Amino acid sequence: MAVRKLDPAVVDARAGVTMKVDPTRVDTRKLKLGKAVARHDPRALLLASYIAPSLPTPPDSFDLTKKVTSWGMMDNDQIGDCTCAAAGHLIMEWTANAGKKMVTPTDKQIVAAYSAVTGYNPVTGANDNGAQEVDVLNYWRQTGIAGHKIGAYVSLEPANHHHIMDSVYVFEGCYIGVQLPVSAKAQTQNHQPWSVPPGGSTGDGKPGSWGGHAIPVMAYDARGVTVVTWGALQSMTWSFWEAYCAYAILSNDYLTGKKTTPQGFNLQQLRADLADLK
Repeated sequence: MAVRKLDPAVVDARAGVTMKVDPTRVDTRKLKLGKAVARHDPRALLLASYIAPSLPTPPDSFDLTKKVTSWGMMDNDQIGDCTCAAAGHLIMEWTANAGKKMVTPTDKQIVAAYSAVTGYNPVTGANDNGAQEVDVLNYWRQTGIAGHKIGAYVSLEPANHHHIMDSVYVFEGCYIGVQLPVSAKAQTQNHQPWSVPPGGSTGDGKPGSWGGHAIPVMAYDARGVTVVTWGALQSMTWSFWEAYCAYAILSNDYLTGKKTTPQGFNLQQLRADLADLK
């Protein structure tokens, strides 16, 4: 078994003891969240309303991450802009898998979107209070982020694994919100999958006890899903998904400009319904 190389001994002056520091551990104090409490719109459009049995069956596993080698923090280690950073990471993945040069939104572009949605002032740091995903999605659809707009979005059933698989396989991604528990901190620090702690979703496992976070789903398999967060890939079990995902949203941006849509998905009706909501 490989042994991790530790940094030289570090003295804790307060306790007067010598400790070993593992450089591979993630310092969660340098990570920001930023998904505000969800505001659910009763007019929200549902994926189930637009799919038919003829929709292509997703494979047992699927991975969209392989063409991106570096994701970048997009300032989510400095401010609570995860809702916009998640959009930036999806733009990277979509363009990388489109067979063209990958578009990597700059930190400045992501922060500009966050500022426009929330009133955050990058000069003074005022109003860094996170954002609601629905506000970011509406801004993304109407104005665009880093020069890219989405065509539509619909809500998924978080407990419906097939909806999640459909969104990743057919529509190349899924934009979600999670209510992270404190127990996920240690798992993040040690590069472990996010999973429900042995004590269940109480105490350190209580949903939202760490905070709300927005992330894009890029892959799935029998064990769970893989997301991008804080510039890296992070896996989570299906049980964790069911316990902590507040809601999930699918975007069909990659379809914009294409002449065809997947058989079994009524994109024309979805666009018409979205127009009625304006």
